[in-house]
Amino acid sequence: QVQLVESGGGLVQAGESLRLSCAASENIVSLNAMGWYRQSPGKQRELVATIRSGGSTNYADSVKGRFNISRDNAKNTVYLQMNSLKPEDTAVYYCNANFASHPLLPPRDYWGQGTQVTVSS
Repeated sequence: QVQLVESGGGLVQAGESLRLSCAASENIVSLNAMGWYRQSPGKQRELVATIRSGGSTNYADSVKGRFNISRDNAKNTVYLQMNSLKPEDTAVYYCNANFASHPLLPPRDYWGQGTQVTVSS
């Protein structure tokens, strides 16, 4: 069974940095867009950043200039470098990837289990 395994969350102070990683646990066919979303208590899950297979990126306005998304296709891994963290960045961060797990199957979205990021003021 394909899984997305996240790592890198934790507790930091405002202004500090964290790097999240997310790797697919099995071989992937047709890896497409990958991204990060986050959800705070009482709020809907929101997009943080996405990166297409060709490398083009998209960011939420709230993280532009502070966060950087990248990917390593050889490792089926996506990263999120988070700098100048703010208390309002506190949330559970979820990895998302669109791919096919078998040549005969269509691509679909997969989600990680989530990793907690807490930024103290």
